[in-house]
This record gives sequence, structure tokens and C-alpha cells, in this order.
Amino acid sequence: MQRYFLAAISKPMLSHWQGMKKLAFATWGILLTSLTACSQNTTNFNAAVARSVPKDKIVIDLGWNEYVNFRQGFDPTDGWSWDSYGNPLLQSRLLRRDINQGLVMDLAQEYKLSSDGKIWTVKIRPDVRFSDGKPLTAEDVAYTFNKEADNGLEKFLDKAVVTGDYEVKLYLKKPNIIFVDKLASLGIVPKHAHSKTYNRNPIGSGPYKLVQWVEGEQIVLEANPYYYGKKPSIKRVVFLFTQGDAAFAAAKSGRAQIAKIPYPLAKHSVPRMQLYQVPTLDHTVTILPFAPDTGQKNAQGYPTGNNVTSDRAIRQAINYAINRQTLVDAILWGYGKSVYGYPGGPPWQEPAPAIADADVNKAKQILAEAGWRDSNGNGTVDKQGTEAEFTLLYMASLPHEQGLAMAIAQMLKSVGIKVKPEGSYWEQMKHRISHDAWLYTLTTRSQDLFSLYRSPNGIPNGRPNYSNYTNPTVDRLLDRGLGAANEIAASKFWKQVHWNGQTGIGTQGDAASAWLVNLNETYLVSECLDIGRKKMPSLRHQGRLLSNITEWKIICNS
Repeated sequence: MQRYFLAAISKPMLSHWQGMKKLAFATWGILLTSLTACSQNTTNFNAAVARSVPKDKIVIDLGWNEYVNFRQGFDPTDGWSWDSYGNPLLQSRLLRRDINQGLVMDLAQEYKLSSDGKIWTVKIRPDVRFSDGKPLTAEDVAYTFNKEADNGLEKFLDKAVVTGDYEVKLYLKKPNIIFVDKLASLGIVPKHAHSKTYNRNPIGSGPYKLVQWVEGEQIVLEANPYYYGKKPSIKRVVFLFTQGDAAFAAAKSGRAQIAKIPYPLAKHSVPRMQLYQVPTLDHTVTILPFAPDTGQKNAQGYPTGNNVTSDRAIRQAINYAINRQTLVDAILWGYGKSVYGYPGGPPWQEPAPAIADADVNKAKQILAEAGWRDSNGNGTVDKQGTEAEFTLLYMASLPHEQGLAMAIAQMLKSVGIKVKPEGSYWEQMKHRISHDAWLYTLTTRSQDLFSLYRSPNGIPNGRPNYSNYTNPTVDRLLDRGLGAANEIAASKFWKQVHWNGQTGIGTQGDAASAWLVNLNETYLVSECLDIGRKKMPSLRHQGRLLSNITEWKIICNS
């Protein structure tokens, strides 16, 4: 952290960050000491065989926590999704995203949207079988979509109706172009084998099938012999359940051929393992309460609204004062990039325009013109008796959020805004976020632009509008985008949501949020494994690590 950060921060910040450095290095020092001890005990044993890879089997350690990542099992109709990890491995979807995030066929052979935007007609291929050998038909597709809606996880769908052995119609309650994301994400389950125990005993039509689940230890997948797509050359995949940073130890000992590792450990080389950076759609944004505090409290007794962050000048000053590149270099150890507004994903969805951030003078000017001045000389600006001071909550379980919160507090101090970072957990945070600012790390998808910025009373599905942001012009643009004929047509409305020349969610408009960083994932990968991608990240997200697993090859002799 010292190499990246100290050169970029101002002298008043130096003493604070020196203390933070010591704490960070002390924490990682304990981890590295334990990992070193562990690896010393296994190095001699593994020296001869650790790096060899069986011809058709690999072990992957993604740092999965069994309770957190798999407490719901593998049922797509009950909220399970492989989206956070890559393409579904056990189930198939109607459509999928290619490496450029464009839509391509999976189960579907063709699809079309009615002229009123409310009926999706999908014809599926007739040669698909589930892993139990039984055919997949339109009955299974309709059942899956209706079941998810019955479970309360899909509010846009009215009903799914079978119109032929291999044709289904999906009726929407109103036009919604982002429903196409559902076609490209929802795994199809078998109507004949879908029961209360399905989440632990899934049957699907994806490239792999579940053959073993050892609680607290691992899950084991094997290639599905009935898979209709490209047959994976790796026939058996073992996913380890680990805690903390044990994935690094698993890679170092040779137990795992792929291991997801935290940023600080990515600087440590491991013999015959290569470091890969994988761009993601994971972003961290500062959610700033938009409404003022009127004295009202929620059901839990916490205040709602915030008289500081509800001021547009405060929100704009925050966006201009933050040095995002410093956050990337210091907190993410360089494994990410700056984000200046709601981010783009697929090529048709343009990212927010960049602003000239790290501009303390501009931030101070904005505050002064809005009447925020340090009237009592305490270093914090105030306006009409209100000090520019607020709490910034972050997830205590996410180290990068802690680092971001501490850094932001120091950056904003230089413009007279006092930020009090506080670590918490979601069960506590969710009752306070109508009043307190908070850091939110999320995987951004098309619907999030709508759910984060559509007026609260206009969101039927997806994540809620946590900040209570309201702008009638933005609402109209979002609604027009939903009614567009396709994603490309919708993109012109999404672009105007940022700034249409008069208003928008971007910094020059309402500065509704302060977007910060886009996170890369860092993996150690065996030299004997070709995962079909470059070690250094491309400019655009090209899918999660597992998204092209059927193309992976073992290139060494065991």
C-alpha cells in the first residue's frame, strides 16, 4: 500500500495513513505467517506431485463459504444463480451472454418480442435432455418461469404459457426490455423432478451435473453426458469450501489448480502458478440519502433522511473531491479501475462520462457557492446551523470497503466534510441506510439502473431505491427505456438518465450517488491449465472466470 498510496496523498493525510498501513500490514502479516507455516509443512510432500494435474480433473478454490454461498442450494426458482460465478454449470438458460456481453442462443433457437413489448415468444431446440436422460420441453420452461414468479422473485411476468412442444410464450404485465436479462440468467429446472429437495439434488441440462456434496468440505461436479453443447474436456471439477484466505494456501500446496486470492496476496508469486486478473461487473458506490430529515423515524426507531447528503452541493463536492485512481491504486492494490457514475456493462450500455475528480478547489467552490462555510473554525463547513457531517457505513466483512471508507473520510476532510466511517453488518445496516450514507458493492446489471434511480413508488422488482432518489424526468426516461423494442434502442434513454442537458443522476446533475471503483478478481491458475483468456484484463468485462469452463484444457502430462 505504501508504494501506491503515500505519493498520492496530501501531507495532512500522511500520519493517518501511516497508522492504517501498520494495521493493514499487521493483519496481513498474521495471515502470511500462518500460510507460510502451513505451506512449510506441506512443501516437501508436494514438491514432486503438487503441480501435476490429472488429465480430466481439476480442483478449484474460490473461497466459497458453504453457508453464505450455498445456503439455498442450487434451485434457480428459489433465488440461486450462477451469475456471480459465471454461466450456469448445472442448468441451461434460454439465452446467454457471449464474451462481448451480446445475446446468443442457448436453449432457444429463435425468439421475438411482440409489437406492444408484452409477449416474448421463444422456440427451443428439440434435442435437449436433462442429466437424468429425460427430454427438456416447453413444459419445463413455462414451469420454471411460473414457479419463480410464484415464489415472489419475478414481478414483471404475468404468466408463461406452453404453445407447442418446444414453444413458450412469456406474457408480461407491461413492456420491459430488461426482462431479456431474465431469459439470459434463469436456469431451467425439470418439472418432473422439481421438489423440495431439488436444491440439494439438482437435475439440469447444463455441461455438468452434481455428483457429491460433502458438507463443510466440497462439492463435486462431473460432465453431463447428455449435454447438447460443446463437451467439456475437463470431466470432473471439485469446488472446495474454505474460510478466510485458505485458498492461497491451497494453491501454494498444490491442492488447488485455481484459487481466488485477495489483492495483497496477489503480489506473492507461487511456483508454476500464474496470476490472472478477471474484470467483473462488481462495483462499489457510495449511496447518499437524497431526502432531508423531517423528524420521521422508521419502524425500528431510526431516523429517515439526512440534512447534509440531501444537499446537492454536498453530493457534488463529494464526487469532485474523491481521488478514484488513488482508491484503485491503494485500496485495490491496482486491481481495478475508476468509475465516475453508473457503469456500463454490455457494449450497448455506455458508462457514465468521466469527471475531473480529485479537484479539491472545485469541491470547495461548489460548497461555498451553496452557502457551506466554516463559520466556527473547526475545520468542518456548516450551513444554517447544520455541520457537514455524516456517518458512512460499510460492510465489516469486506476489507476493501473498510479501506475505501477510511480513505474517503480523509479525502473529504480536506474540503471541510466530516465523515465518520463505521463497520457494520447488513442486518444492522438495513435499518439505518435511509439516514446514513453507506458503501454498496454490487454486481451491476441492466435492471439496477432502474431499481437504484427510479422513484421508490415506481419499482416493482429488483433492488430497492435505497437513497429515496426522486426525479420525474429521470423516471420518464427510465420508463421509456423499459418500453423500447430492444437493448440498443433502450440505450439512448439510459444515456440521457446520466445527463440529458438539463438534469440527470450524474455529477453535473443531481449527483445522486458517488460511484467509486470497479473491482477485478485475482486468481492463481496452474501453468498446466489453459483457461482461454489473457492473464491481463481486457478493457471490457468478458464474463466471470467460470463462464467459458467448457473451453478449458489441461495442457501438461500428468
